[in-house]
Amino acid sequence: MGTITRSFANNITSGGTFDATDLTGTIPATNIADASVTNITAVPSLTAVSTVASDPPSPDAGQVWYNTTDKALRAYIAGAGSWASGGSLNTARSKGGSGGTQTAALAFGGEAPPDTGATESYNGSTWTELNDLNTARSFMEGNGTQTSALGYGGGISPLKAVTESWNGTSWTEVNDLNTARFGLGGLGADNTSALAFAGSFPPQTAVTELWNGTSWTEVNDLNTARDYPGGAGIATAALAFGGEIVNATAVTESWNGTSWTEVNDLNLARGAPGGAGIQTLALAFGGEGGSPATPKANTEEWNGTSWAEVADLATARRFTFSAGTQASALAAGGQEPVTAVTEEWTQANVTTDLGVS
Repeated sequence: MGTITRSFANNITSGGTFDATDLTGTIPATNIADASVTNITAVPSLTAVSTVASDPPSPDAGQVWYNTTDKALRAYIAGAGSWASGGSLNTARSKGGSGGTQTAALAFGGEAPPDTGATESYNGSTWTELNDLNTARSFMEGNGTQTSALGYGGGISPLKAVTESWNGTSWTEVNDLNTARFGLGGLGADNTSALAFAGSFPPQTAVTELWNGTSWTEVNDLNTARDYPGGAGIATAALAFGGEIVNATAVTESWNGTSWTEVNDLNLARGAPGGAGIQTLALAFGGEGGSPATPKANTEEWNGTSWAEVADLATARRFTFSAGTQASALAAGGQEPVTAVTEEWTQANVTTDLGVS
């Protein structure tokens, strides 16, 4: 590359930014390694880490700054999370479908026993009974929000392919799954977009189906057939983790909207875990593992690359109703024994030193 003869020493401001005001005219393409690049007529400002005399009172998540008083480089990042008690379900149960957020969740179906069509909404403190599913069932899956959800599959004898759509008030039967099954995984943004995967019909299956708001279409299978997996994400960017093959598995797979790719395993192999979050920031909690299988309280965080163990649930359980994000999740109901207990996961942001000079 040719030499650009301008001196930039006087272009560094006291605030730590690059002042390009002296860069007038044109830098010829011959001064650039790739001579096919057209002449550069402007150079954007380059902003360094902000410098402050005291820490910002309300920083944004991910914000970085240099404190000149303390001579410390700091960032506002996610800290340790913990579970706290929430309001109990009206109907103690497990093995149903769910969706929503920690403060606006929906739980439906499941096994009390017997199988139930009960539907409840959560406002961050209490559950309220709403209109039931048309088809009571357990071992089903669901996704969506408190006002726009989808419930599908379930049952054992007989198996069910039934799909129902929730509009915030009532359930309506819509087109069935192509493969009837129980113990499946599922996720999606609302009642117009969903992904259903794995399960048993039997035997265990890797079948994946995509819902477009009207019907289900078979797409590429999981790499590992299993039932009772956990899941997080949306129909075009998802994560499937855990489940059971013969015993509990730790296998994790990532979905890009077209195909599944194996990624790093859970630290604890388990079936029937709860799941919350997105493809790159997920939370796995509870489930069952061991021989014989027993309920687990373990919680793990996924950072897009690997899983890390964090604080346990207060009540070990499997087949929970799950909702929320990695930073703000909900675990309700589950077994063993069948419970109505609800726990809320909160991960608070904290200011931390990145280095001191």
